[in-house]
Amino acid sequence: MATKRKPPEEHEKRGRQETITPAKLILLEQAFSIGASDLEACAFADIPSSTLYDYQTRHPDFTERKARLKEMPTLRARKSVVSAMETDGNLALKYLERKKKNEFSLKHEHEHSGNKNNPIVVIDAGSDPYLDDDGGDPADDL
Repeated sequence: MATKRKPPEEHEKRGRQETITPAKLILLEQAFSIGASDLEACAFADIPSSTLYDYQTRHPDFTERKARLKEMPTLRARKSVVSAMETDGNLALKYLERKKKNEFSLKHEHEHSGNKNNPIVVIDAGSDPYLDDDGGDPADDL
């Protein structure tokens, strides 16, 4: 007589234990929340990077959480800048110059067209192309 098999949910879990413990997971999340790279976070949690990548393969939701955590420093900096703009007009102007370039930027972008084989010659704005290296007229050297 054959013995009955247990349903899959009753099978004993065998194989390698999860190598990222809850404590290691907290360390990884702390590192990612300050913008650490994968390698830095693994060093902080004292795990090999291959362990992190294996964990991410088995837990795709963690990969998404990691990406969100890595954005935290940028969000904190943005919040700090926006708060400081209330009292610092120069900072506010600098912010506008970068965020609304068309309207506030001091730089102007130029598009050049023409033969790609002919280089564009740029002359230093502080020099006079009609003077030689010592500042004199080249005709005087004759």
